[in-house]
Amino acid sequence: MSSRLPAQGPAASDPVRRLSRRRLLRHTMATAGALLAAGPLSGCASPASASGASSLSVWDLFQGGDGMLMDEMIEAVSKGARGAEGFEVDRTILDWGPSYYTKLAMSAAGGRASDVAAMHLSRLAGYAPGGLVDPFDLELLAEFGVSAEDFTPAVWSRTQHEGTVYAIPLDVHPFIVFYDRKAAEKAGLLTPSGELAPMGSPEALLEAGKALAEATGEAGILFGHVTDTAQNWRLFAGLYAQTGAEFGLPDGGPPKIDVDAAVRVVTLMTQLFDGKTNPNNLDYNGALAAFTNGRGGMAMLGEWELPTLRKSGLDLGAAPFPQVFDRPAVYTDSHSFVLPHQDDPDPARRREAHRYVAQILKQSLTWAAAGHIPAYQPVLAEPEYAGLQPQSSYAEAAEVAVLDPPNWFAGAGSNFQNRMCQPLQSALLGDTTAEKAVRQMIREADTLLRQPNPVA
Repeated sequence: MSSRLPAQGPAASDPVRRLSRRRLLRHTMATAGALLAAGPLSGCASPASASGASSLSVWDLFQGGDGMLMDEMIEAVSKGARGAEGFEVDRTILDWGPSYYTKLAMSAAGGRASDVAAMHLSRLAGYAPGGLVDPFDLELLAEFGVSAEDFTPAVWSRTQHEGTVYAIPLDVHPFIVFYDRKAAEKAGLLTPSGELAPMGSPEALLEAGKALAEATGEAGILFGHVTDTAQNWRLFAGLYAQTGAEFGLPDGGPPKIDVDAAVRVVTLMTQLFDGKTNPNNLDYNGALAAFTNGRGGMAMLGEWELPTLRKSGLDLGAAPFPQVFDRPAVYTDSHSFVLPHQDDPDPARRREAHRYVAQILKQSLTWAAAGHIPAYQPVLAEPEYAGLQPQSSYAEAAEVAVLDPPNWFAGAGSNFQNRMCQPLQSALLGDTTAEKAVRQMIREADTLLRQPNPVA
């Protein structure tokens, strides 16, 4: 684990203290415009009703199954779980995607910010530099039993801007592989203990696809990417990180991308999804439906599809994305908690916000039911988590998590991901070469880097 960071109170090294309200508002309006250009994500529910003026105000973007689990966690801490004092919580659920992040930015500038809000960790670089979120006080969190050592270094390192912590991770939600255990066993891909065997090379992954196709009599590995705004990037980014090459997006450009490594990755993607052994022309829902209906032995998906896949009746297995290049790496993101900026936060409420975050983290065994890996490591050590299958079989993905490069225009649901996906889609469909696709990705990244950072 990472070493303990020095204490950071709300006023310590806080960029907001150096910004006037007018300047902050100007930055926020610019950010809102940039966020509105981001690609679409899944929808969320309508806002919940307020529970009272004195309640702790919480914004999040969780609906459906995730929303019900969060309700359960909030109910537990509100009643005073594990002997702790309870809370009165005013939870507001907003549509997530560009609208959520725009409202979050505007609330910070307009003096209407909630006490706590959820944010994808990959989006932090668009908020912390401009003072749109306030730092956490690590000494205060430690009072409530949460410290830096409770998180994997791979995730904790992304909670900071200029050495100050602005986000506390709730989970890690990686891009992994699900597989039909019966097909995988028939294909000879399981260890004696029944887990997916390591692969270790691109050739082994290609052979696994062929073996699964033979075992199922249909497709080997399923991957839905056509017209999707993120899937191709998730697959590419995880494999590229495995090469050990840097994918850097320094402000002002040019992008730092290893062309040879990128071409290796895209070439493997085109070889894997050749349109014969493994389909190359599926959209997201088509791939999901094919897997749940037994028309493929493995599917490359986010762990968030676990509740849907459970309903399929498959003998379902799951594993971190296989290492096939030089080092283990799994593309992921993290739902995290932030403190939206307040000009003059009430110390008592800010203390309660820290206590709330700590108590919710301690309830994240409930959150794991949806497939998410709890970021708070003590939960992973509980016997109950080891009994969760297949969740516990891919928990190690958090140790080698790789997020989007930190830049204001990158992250979950961003236009950056969409623009990376388009040339990759062309390559998988056979409309362009791996080399040309990579060159186009570099041009797209360079164009974005030449745009002024609205919160610089």
